[in-house]
Amino acid sequence: MATCARVMGFAPLVSPCARVLVLGTMPGVKSLREQQYYAHPRNAFWPIAAQVLEFDAHADYAARCMALTNAGIALWDVLQACERQGSLDANIQAETAVPNDFQAFLHAYPDIERVCFNGGKAAALYRRHVLPTLAVTRELQYFDLPSTSPAHAAMSQQEKLARWQRALLA
Repeated sequence: MATCARVMGFAPLVSPCARVLVLGTMPGVKSLREQQYYAHPRNAFWPIAAQVLEFDAHADYAARCMALTNAGIALWDVLQACERQGSLDANIQAETAVPNDFQAFLHAYPDIERVCFNGGKAAALYRRHVLPTLAVTRELQYFDLPSTSPAHAAMSQQEKLARWQRALLA
């Protein structure tokens, strides 16, 4: 059996006017190697975001990031660190999960009103590790969205797009 690697997440992609926070679990191997959110070519995040926000999904990474932040959307992950073999969320060793500091983040970005989870594992980790310790004075809306990972093939791209569009533009 292969050993699990200790992986560290990225800093948030965020601007001062962020209203929506999209949370994954932890960047996959390709994303970590490229130092880019959702770098796997079969991940549907960038094509979906591009359709919803009307930007070029094939633009360079900096341009795609700018399109998101200009639309008031921030990207981050629930976990700051964990041990995991490969890229699958299912391989995260639960006892090694270290959440990001959402108390400080939400304090620093007071206009965030909506949190969108990219997949069930992100939502579950947030509810388990973050919500019990979170003390925010504002009401946040939570949207559980289908994972954009190529591993989540149970839903069509069109259905994923429709669900993401409703959440991002709500």
